[in-house]
Formats: sequence, structure tokens, C-alpha cells
Amino acid sequence: MRERGDYIVPYFNNQYRFDKPPLIYWLQVGSFHFFGENDFAARLPSMIAAALTAVLLLAWGRRLGHERIGWWAAIIFSLCLQIFFHGRAALPDMWLVFLVTAAHWAAFEVISDSLGATSSTAAAGYRKYWRLAFYLALGLAFLAKGPIGWIPLLTVASTKLFLRDQPLNPRFRFALGILAAVAIVLAWAIPALLRSNGEFFRIGIGQHVFERAVGSTMEREEANSLSLYFLTLPFYFLSVFVSFFPWSIKLPALIRRLWRSRDGIDHFLIGGILPIFLILTFVNTKYFHYTLPAFPLLSLLLARHLFELPGADRFARRAAITAFAVVIFTALFLFPFLSRAVATVQLFEKARADLRPEMEFANFGYRQPSMVWYFRSHVQGWFQTLGAKNVYKFMEKPGARFVVLPTETSQLLYPTIPPDWKSYTAHGLILPRRKRIDLTLLLKP
Repeated sequence: MRERGDYIVPYFNNQYRFDKPPLIYWLQVGSFHFFGENDFAARLPSMIAAALTAVLLLAWGRRLGHERIGWWAAIIFSLCLQIFFHGRAALPDMWLVFLVTAAHWAAFEVISDSLGATSSTAAAGYRKYWRLAFYLALGLAFLAKGPIGWIPLLTVASTKLFLRDQPLNPRFRFALGILAAVAIVLAWAIPALLRSNGEFFRIGIGQHVFERAVGSTMEREEANSLSLYFLTLPFYFLSVFVSFFPWSIKLPALIRRLWRSRDGIDHFLIGGILPIFLILTFVNTKYFHYTLPAFPLLSLLLARHLFELPGADRFARRAAITAFAVVIFTALFLFPFLSRAVATVQLFEKARADLRPEMEFANFGYRQPSMVWYFRSHVQGWFQTLGAKNVYKFMEKPGARFVVLPTETSQLLYPTIPPDWKSYTAHGLILPRRKRIDLTLLLKP
């Protein structure tokens, strides 16, 4: 996208990328401008989003009446397991989390007087600004990851269950506000759809939203597949004890307390958490991180009641200190160690001295985006994916080039490599797939 000067339709490795809307790519382009094209620059926007979300929780918690609530909400959010991993991943999820949290806070302030919040008097004079922030956050959240970014609208709708005598439309002005949020989306979507002949909608919404949600489920015919679908329905209500660890240890006690007694603020926070878990429960595709937008609200809810739970005072401090120590150890020692075990990293380190900007490069049987991340820092060409029959043709073309392929395939195709070529091997990991692989890089200078 940077090289094309086209920031409307996302491109990756010289091909359309319709998987997600463009917000994360715009932010990464800015990061690349200042820090160069490398993995740190690609991850930096997610780190910033995670930090900004923690700041939002700190400020929101303080407005709930006690500074300790804000600090512990930020600590709980920052030091739970899922945020530790996704807070440094080059993915759009953390910006979705930040913007959804911003929309939730803005919605809360619009109706804070009805919820019994101590900040309601101060918020009333600024209600129109909170309303503006709400719809601005909704529009940008859609640009972060699509329709899931509008989940705060369900949170607002759920407040009618306990604010039945409070009309919400005069507060939110839904028709005008939603029109403004849609306008933010259409300012990008219309040019993108025109340039891609509608493919962005067909793939981005059709495949990555609708088909992931219900497509494969509707197509299932075998009884065991349907049984598996129903067996996985509790997935998110169970997986939260892993992804929200170590704070999930206190969730059972928190649920018991809220079952007995809860106020308007608790109702609002629960009304933001449950729709996310319930909607995603019925989505066919399930990943741990899909419920991330609920984690800031869950952190704030736990922070409000944490020190009212049995044994929580000692637990909170020990959990925070231990989690922080684990984060530091993992970031400084474990991740660098694991990165050296990744097959792509090994090949790049071994071959980097022989890489030239004018080279072309390709792969067979190993199509990992990390190849682009590392090798494009030294090579200007595009990463091509070849069929087995095309490896010979590619390497026979004039000009410097290299190909990456499984070692077993390399030995079959080239039992003896030409004398002027170079060969590098790596025995490493594919971390996303959690498996080992033997790779060979054949380079023609």
C-alpha cells in the first residue's frame, strides 16, 4: 500500500487483502514511516491500542467514584493472559477493543445519571460531546474489524431491561447518530467497493463474517458435526478462565456476589459483557480472542468489587506482581528464544548476507506471511507462490532469485544443485501451526 500510494484498498505482498477493513493497515503504514518496515513497527499500533485502553479504564474507573477502581481495572486488563499475547500482535483486535471500550464509556456517560453514577452531574453538561464520541467510536470500530464494532449498540439496548421508564432516544438521537457512524464507514467503503468491483464486500463480509458465523454450520450434514457444534457452545464461558487468567480465579466469587446484589453501573457493565459472549457462542468459528472486546468491561466490573471478595486483598497484589514478573520474563527471554527457533527467522539470518534488492523470491509448500515480513526488508520483489512444476521455470529465469521449499522436496527436485548456487537449511517451528518443519532456501546469485 505504501509503495502504491493507494490507501483505500488494502494490499499485502502485491495482492488484494479483503480480510479486514483498513484501519490497522493505515496505522501500520504510519508506524513503518517512522520505524521502517519490520516486525516491531507492525506490532507497535497494537501495543499503543492496548496501552490506550488501559488509560481509558483508569480514567473511567476514577469517574466511578474511587481512584483505586481505575488503577485496578487498568492492571487487571493489562496483565491478563489474552491481552499479553494480543497486545503485541500485528492484528486489528486491539484497536477494536480500544474503540469499543471508548464507545461503551461514552454511552455510559450519556445515561450515567440514570445509572446512579457519582459523575452524572458533571457529565450532564457534556452529554452532547459524549454522544458525539459514541458515534465516532462506532464508525472507527467498524473500520477496525467490521460489524462486531457496533456491539455497544446492543449494550445500550440492553439497558432498557432495567431502565424501562427512561426513554433513550432523546439521549442518544439514534437516527442521526447511526447515520453519522455509517457516513464514516461509507467514506472509505464506497471507494473501496468501486475499486474492487464489489469483491471487498463479498469476501470481507460474505466470507469472513457471514460464512464464519453460520455458513459452515448451515452446510453441515453429518450428525457428529452438528453434535460437535452443540458441544462447543459453552466454549467462551469456559475459555474465559484461561484467557482472563489469573484474574479469572475470582470470577466465580464475583458472579455469586452480583447474583445477590448489583446496582445500575453493574447492570450496564454486564449488559456490555453478556451480548459479546452470547452472540459469539452461536458463531460457528471459535477463537479465544473473539471475546476480547468484553475484557475491559470485565476488568472494570471485577475492579469495582475485587476487594469486597473473600481473600481478594492478598490475592490481587500477589497476582499482579506474579503476572508482571512473568510478562517481563517472557518478553525479554522466552519470546527472543522462541523467535530463534522459527524456521523463517533461521533462513533469513543465514541468507541475509547474500540477499540483494533486485532479487525475486518464491515458495513452494510453505506459504507463511512471515516470509514477507523478514525478506522484504532486504528484497524489493514480491513473494510468489509456485506449483511444483513451476519451481524449475522460476529458477531458470535470468536474474538473481531464490526459492523456499520443504527440504524433502528440495532434495527431490535438486539432488545436486548448480555449483554457483547457495543452499541454506533450517529445522524449526511454524508457531501459528505449532509444528516443526525442515526448510531449504535455494539461492541463485
